[in-house]
Amino acid sequence: MPVFAPIEEKDVTRAIVRSFLRQFEEYAESDVVIVGAGPSGLMAGRDLARLGHKVLIVERNNYLGGGFWIGGYLMNKVTVRAPAHQALDELGVPYEEYIPGLYVADGPHACSKLIAAACDAGVKFANMTIFDDVVLRAGNRVAGVVINWTPIHSLPREITCVDPVALECRLVIDSTGHDACVVKKLEERGLMKTVGFGAMWVEMSEDLVLEHTGEVHPGLVVSGMAVSTLYGLPRMGPTFGAMLLSGQKAAQVADRLLQKAAV
Repeated sequence: MPVFAPIEEKDVTRAIVRSFLRQFEEYAESDVVIVGAGPSGLMAGRDLARLGHKVLIVERNNYLGGGFWIGGYLMNKVTVRAPAHQALDELGVPYEEYIPGLYVADGPHACSKLIAAACDAGVKFANMTIFDDVVLRAGNRVAGVVINWTPIHSLPREITCVDPVALECRLVIDSTGHDACVVKKLEERGLMKTVGFGAMWVEMSEDLVLEHTGEVHPGLVVSGMAVSTLYGLPRMGPTFGAMLLSGQKAAQVADRLLQKAAV
């Protein structure tokens, strides 16, 4: 039988606190902050980190992956339409062809592979962390995010006098799904206008989401279903191909913007 190292409780606590605070301090400034750790955010983060960018993903829940792991209607199978199955190939996710052009994979397997790929690339995460506001600079350019602990928003207002903190970055990606949290914060400030996502139409929605993924305001790129909310596109339901490919496109757009700003 193995004998564990003689470590005491205080050592465990100090290891957690010191390593967390060291990372939090380091990522008070980064190249890209991605709000939302669903499939598009994870894919964007993975690709950007692979390109050498410093990436932090902020996620309001205590888990990563959004609805990717659970699939549709609490049945943990996920579907992707061609050609998005190539992203599953790249991640090493097994799948089967249900009908020509439609592929089915296990949600937990696909989600865990994508999370692992993002972590392996160097992406860091802040869980149970809710987006509260944007940091703006000259010309109303988005230059960071204001965040707080998620549980704060569940407490009665009279006992939640907990000020948020800010994280600076060169670029923000809104991958918050239908909520489009970052975009809507700019809308509150009169800087943008959202339409709201339309009714489900799978065949149209995925192509349109991918087409409209990109920079929508100086310093802000939008990916995934947040694109639908911004432009009034049809919702796509429990198929995830466009979310994966939208994340990849968001990373490409972000990389070009970062390179252009560095010149």
